[in-house]
Amino acid sequence: MSLPVIKSLADCTDFTKTVSPYIPQLYDLPEQILQSITDPHALKQLYLSTNPLISAFAFSLFLFPVFLIASEINKNYSQIDRFWSILPLVYIAHFAIFARAVDLPTQRLDTLCFITTLWSVRLTFNYWRRGGYTIGSEDYRWAIVRQNIGPSLFFLLNVFFTSLAQNILLLMVVTPAYPFLLAANETQNSYELADKIFPGILGGIIVLTFYADQQQWDYQEAKKRYQNSGKVPANFRQVDLDRGFVVTGLWSSSRHPNAAAEQSFWVMLYAWTCWITQTYINWTVVGAAAYLCLFQASTWLTELITAKKYPEYKEYQNRIGKFLPHLFPPSSFSDQRA
Repeated sequence: MSLPVIKSLADCTDFTKTVSPYIPQLYDLPEQILQSITDPHALKQLYLSTNPLISAFAFSLFLFPVFLIASEINKNYSQIDRFWSILPLVYIAHFAIFARAVDLPTQRLDTLCFITTLWSVRLTFNYWRRGGYTIGSEDYRWAIVRQNIGPSLFFLLNVFFTSLAQNILLLMVVTPAYPFLLAANETQNSYELADKIFPGILGGIIVLTFYADQQQWDYQEAKKRYQNSGKVPANFRQVDLDRGFVVTGLWSSSRHPNAAAEQSFWVMLYAWTCWITQTYINWTVVGAAAYLCLFQASTWLTELITAKKYPEYKEYQNRIGKFLPHLFPPSSFSDQRA
């Protein structure tokens, strides 16, 4: 049996009932795949007889050596970045496909899949236009980390964090979709008001992230034109372009509005699962919590580098909240020079 017997909505988030019993499936899965690799019918049966969370985790473990080897061969450590906007959608689509294959109601999962597709398209587009898919493109922070900790420690960082932990995180952050699937039998075709409110909030977060990304993109493009021509583009001020970093629009209330919205998206997905399963906290919170920790660490490093590059950034840090706006915000940073 690939799915647990669910007697209540709370059971959908009980780790001991919905996850632990299926962990042994992971041990035999590689051998079973090899035995069935030439038989499509056998592969389909193996897919349906394997718990969907376990098969998703197995896939993430399969990707681990792929990312590791690719990064070491190319000496480029942004391999997983190229799939950051794609893998969460793949996992959620997997849950939706599995649910449909075993004749479970999929309205919630289909809605979630649609919303995650919008999230994926936005993030993929933004990564693409910034040159992320260009051959040789790498996150500038990796070179700085490599220089500061040395090659041996950097290799260990690549093995256990960059290639393994981040890879698993992209599955963990979408694990709230697993209780969606399990709750389908309990709720049947019940689609409540909350099932419209939560997607609406998630969609609003995507729009907010898009505007934050676009404002930063417009600023950086204007700064490039200004530095190349010496002329201030329309709708921009020389004082803002000379500063070197964007402080207007959403960036006047938060130093990282796009990152704040990105984190909120996965926290809200977790909250939706809590609503469906009538729980206040469950094991799927690990994904959202780990995502928040990752963004705390990555923005700390980004700001450490930025503060050394731009003299006014420390004043910006003092006056503007990192993710959330201050309760009593000061006057616009754009109106003053530090």
